Amino acid sequence: MSSPYDRYDPYSPTYPWQPPAPPQPPAPPRHRTPDHPPLGHHSDLRILRTAYRWQRRVATLTALGYFTLFLILSAFAPGFMTSTVTDGLPAGLLLALLQLPVTWLAIGLYEHTARRYVDPLADRIRKEAAVEAKRESVKRGTGR
Repeated sequence: MSSPYDRYDPYSPTYPWQPPAPPQPPAPPRHRTPDHPPLGHHSDLRILRTAYRWQRRVATLTALGYFTLFLILSAFAPGFMTSTVTDGLPAGLLLALLQLPVTWLAIGLYEHTARRYVDPLADRIRKEAAVEAKRESVKRGTGR
């Protein structure tokens, strides 16, 4: 069973006295056959994500691992934590004071791995994306 709304054309004139709209020229066919895979599926992005994931894990586990070790020793090894390292300095206080340098070490590891591994990958991907964007704009005829 058909309804009058099945034949509805949204581009037809709204009122009967309006002239018909001029026909639109057909759109040029779009070619979606890239010479190489798009950047979103590029293996460099997967490598970058992996490098960044390891960077976060190393820095986080360094800082949180030390703090967790300190908490476990405080809870389960009170004899060790109250033992003196030097005259008047208990091991627990020394470990607590070392938390700040360990956090700085974690930040340093993060910065080092960023400069050494992650940033060069990101720079290379950024340059490839710029070249790809320029290539696409030249294909479309909007490039310089």
